[in-house]
Amino acid sequence: MADLDRRSVLRTMAAVAGGTLLGGPFAGFAARAASADRGRAPHRQLRPIPDLRDGTVRLWLPEGFAYRSFHDTEESVVLDDGTDLPGRHDGMAAFWGWDGNYILVRNHEINGPGPAFGDPGGAYDPMAQGGTTTVEVTPFGEVVRSYTSLNGTQMNCSGGPMPWGSWITCEETINGPDVGPDFTGVSNVPLTQRHGFIFEVPKDGQSDRAPITSAGRFAHESVAFDPHDGVLYLTEDNFGFPSGFYRYLPPRDPREVGRLLDGGRLQMLKVRGRPNLDLAAEQEPRATYQVEWVDIEDPAPSFPYTPGQPAPTTNDEALTYVARQGWAQGAAYFSRLEGSAYDDGVVYFCATQGGGPAETSIGPIPDGYGNGHGQIWAYHTRSSMLQLVYQSPGPDVLDFPDNVTTSPRGTLVVCEDNVNDNYLRGLTRGGQLFDIALNRIVSRSGAPRFNDEFAGSTFSPDGHTLFVNIQASRGMTFAIWGPWERLGV
Repeated sequence: MADLDRRSVLRTMAAVAGGTLLGGPFAGFAARAASADRGRAPHRQLRPIPDLRDGTVRLWLPEGFAYRSFHDTEESVVLDDGTDLPGRHDGMAAFWGWDGNYILVRNHEINGPGPAFGDPGGAYDPMAQGGTTTVEVTPFGEVVRSYTSLNGTQMNCSGGPMPWGSWITCEETINGPDVGPDFTGVSNVPLTQRHGFIFEVPKDGQSDRAPITSAGRFAHESVAFDPHDGVLYLTEDNFGFPSGFYRYLPPRDPREVGRLLDGGRLQMLKVRGRPNLDLAAEQEPRATYQVEWVDIEDPAPSFPYTPGQPAPTTNDEALTYVARQGWAQGAAYFSRLEGSAYDDGVVYFCATQGGGPAETSIGPIPDGYGNGHGQIWAYHTRSSMLQLVYQSPGPDVLDFPDNVTTSPRGTLVVCEDNVNDNYLRGLTRGGQLFDIALNRIVSRSGAPRFNDEFAGSTFSPDGHTLFVNIQASRGMTFAIWGPWERLGV
């Protein structure tokens, strides 16, 4: 996810609908060629529901559902270890805890140099403000304990849960003392470490704060793990340029060693026989491609610089350094790849601005690469087949899909990230797109916060509770529960 100030100028051009998926795990998904008035199921209308924390209405939900919010940083929140909780709650995963509770590992997507939250003595970079916090909660959103589990990273956007009990968190930046200012124009001179990596955070302890550099230095967004092959699939959200879909092949299977090792191989997706195919552009129904993978020889570059002085390498040069190695070998172009999730041999991932007219250059594009309102893709890991699941016909149906997760019943739960009303949407196996939740937060000053985005949707291991964040400077987390089976979620 890019900063809201960059999103505020995004296009409002409509996109056409996409295709259906056919066999195997793809069966039943149908992309909609519908107009906006047919985009959501009429029997699943939402209604205002009071927050069990204080009785204030913050969400609209289907009948029979309830929720509690917690760690609302509109007021100061201090964790059990003395950390002043930062905002920008983002990607997140839920694991089993103790006594029927759950453990959440939660990102904080904070950009710009500044003192690390938590204990700066243990930070990866004491002048970077992002990281993760870990929270033990009951199935009804009551906080039991919380603490800092990774600090000194930057722009921790999304990531992915690992079956051995870890969260892989992603830095959506390539800032560092060796790179010039990013889109904010703020100097990177105060930073002490290179950024743009992924880090592992165990569910019940501290990260070792060692980046997995072989998995690339680029604007990472999310990770999905294929337990069959022991491979990690990674998305890139390079706002102004084409984004890539990558995979990381660890040197040893992480399930055997109980953690993710550095020193593996990074590869980038290429459509077979179609070099540099622009998949961000409008796709035909049932668009399907056979793919192959090209090696990235220099995945974790360092650029020359003099400490204390602005670096000569521009941020745009650094942002595209890894991708250009793939493009030179014919790797495909996507639009702003964001959330991803693995389910039964398929990696689903969102292309936030995909599905519109093709761009006329590879960037930089000031309002984001891609002219549509969103695509959802599926990569079948066994057959190396890529296929379009859904392509938004317009902003009233689905507007900028971002984080995504799968429910116990196989429904995709999609977080919207636009500058208007933001919803949680469900996309069923039957191809039905419907509403799960609507943001109706109002600040204490009375100002509506309806355009604050949902992020980090994740189900508890038993499927009882859906946890989701509000990614804003005044972030918060929601626990939502109810008759999921009635919705097919």
